[in-house]
Amino acid sequence: MIIAKKIIEKYIAFFEKRGHKQIPNAPLVPENDPTTLFTNSGMQPLVPYLLGEKHPQGKKLVNVQNCFRAQDIDEIGDNRHTTFFRMLGNWSLGGYFKKEQLSWFFEFLIKELNLPLEKLYVSVFQGYNDIYKDTESENIWQELFINAGINPKNHIFFYGASKNWWSRAGAPENMPAGEPGGPDSEVFFDFETPHNPKFGKTCHINCDCGRYLEIGNSVFMQYQKQESGSFKELPQKNVDFGGGLERLLAACENKQDVFQTSLFYPIIKTIETQTAKEYEKSPKEIRVIADHLIASCFMISNGVTPSNTEQGYILRRLLRRAFDNFDLLDGKNIYTIIETIAQQYKETDPVLENKYEKIRYAITEEEQVYRKTLQRAKAYIVKQYSQQGDELIGVKVISAEAAFVLYSTHGLSPSQIKSLGFTFNDQEFAKKMEEHQALSRSGAAQKFAGGLADHSEKTIMGHTATHLLHQAIRDILGNHVHQTGSNITTKRLRFDFNYDKKLSDTEIQKIEQTVNQKIKLDLPVHFEMIPLEQAKKIGAIGLFDEKYQDQVKVYFVGNYSKEFCGGPHVKHTGVIKNFTIIKQENIGHGQRRIYAVVG
Repeated sequence: MIIAKKIIEKYIAFFEKRGHKQIPNAPLVPENDPTTLFTNSGMQPLVPYLLGEKHPQGKKLVNVQNCFRAQDIDEIGDNRHTTFFRMLGNWSLGGYFKKEQLSWFFEFLIKELNLPLEKLYVSVFQGYNDIYKDTESENIWQELFINAGINPKNHIFFYGASKNWWSRAGAPENMPAGEPGGPDSEVFFDFETPHNPKFGKTCHINCDCGRYLEIGNSVFMQYQKQESGSFKELPQKNVDFGGGLERLLAACENKQDVFQTSLFYPIIKTIETQTAKEYEKSPKEIRVIADHLIASCFMISNGVTPSNTEQGYILRRLLRRAFDNFDLLDGKNIYTIIETIAQQYKETDPVLENKYEKIRYAITEEEQVYRKTLQRAKAYIVKQYSQQGDELIGVKVISAEAAFVLYSTHGLSPSQIKSLGFTFNDQEFAKKMEEHQALSRSGAAQKFAGGLADHSEKTIMGHTATHLLHQAIRDILGNHVHQTGSNITTKRLRFDFNYDKKLSDTEIQKIEQTVNQKIKLDLPVHFEMIPLEQAKKIGAIGLFDEKYQDQVKVYFVGNYSKEFCGGPHVKHTGVIKNFTIIKQENIGHGQRRIYAVVG
């Protein structure tokens, strides 16, 4: 039987034999990249190289990347979506293109994984405005199917940009200027299950009924969005392939439900034991518990703690949804499930077993906080109800306004509010949700535009300033202090670090003065690709417990700061002009936050 670990090993070996160099799994929380909260694809850390920068490992790369996609949270509960997943990836940075990529992946599926030919289907790009229909990929697939003894007529399908175009921002019209993207070709596996007519009159490979499952996507990253909205060809034609490990496993085991595969099944059985409920009778609740606890374990092992902002907010949301569904099923001991998760992933991700106590403590603490939150929320509702409520068949009716306060302030979902014995006008609440989501989307757009991806002058200045700030903090507070997070926009920079007490005014002043002194010296800034061991010896700041490749990229700010980073940076510190700390905050769990402005 092919298990998850075997698929990883086969995949890496297959592409290494074809000249690819394995690169490390990047941290789940991106380092020095404020454009996104989590690493959500294997290509995310490789954007500079897709745009033309030379990679130290060469033009042909392969890896397995831990990923998290927050946008999938609301889809959890079906038979195929997971928020956390492992992405098998291979890349060509101008080394090879469509013919090699499609041929190799096809060979991997039928010869290494022994998937039946007749169950494989592919989609190809239909075209978009001035970007042509991908007949080249169509011809390659036709030849591959014919040579394998299959009539390609009913195995190749065309779709538009909404399905067969890939960029970090989605469809072409949503891409910001400077963002790379391109057409893609997806491979689907047919489980041959009956079509559910509620998803449409007829079934097709992109149907949501679950009969077909996408198991791999070859992106031909050859375009870059321009300020005018048009696209130009990148200096090199790239391949960016991603294949979900969990979905490949489902295909290998012919399990339409990914939660019934050998990876998830022991976790599902543990949930059944702890809830005394059968998976077949409560599939949605059990899937939510399994998925959310797995993702939470990986987040906590990567240093994320529950909070009301950014990564911490996503973790809090996951844990509370897991608690709710566990309570709904009358669950007993949730920590037995955490133990099973650590056991299931220990061969590929031993960090969960190594950091089990830390994970357990964080979940225990959040569970206690959540119970108190529910009590406060109920008290708030009771107070509101006494002023304006009505009774409806024994259920207390509150206004949508009061319900939305509970959602936005206390973090309770509509279902959580109703589980406390209250109801409200769903349409009015939905309207407030739409207004809130519109603001969130606007904020997210600003976050993306203000991040490193835009290469704006102010953003790059702020990014370099964080290197100076990091070293200055270590100079004043000690080398045991290190960065735990950052966010840089055109308006300000935010820097998180481990420290368990408030900085004094004198310490803040010393840090600020040190940074400004280095700015005034107009120190040169450059990077070097050097061996990992050498980077350690010279004292470069980096997360050495992560898996780094043999050659690492270190940015030098004069002889003052040496730090692992992907860039970009100013050429010399004088460009920054000045640096001012505007406030500090306690963000809990022994961490502080500094806000500052530059220029």
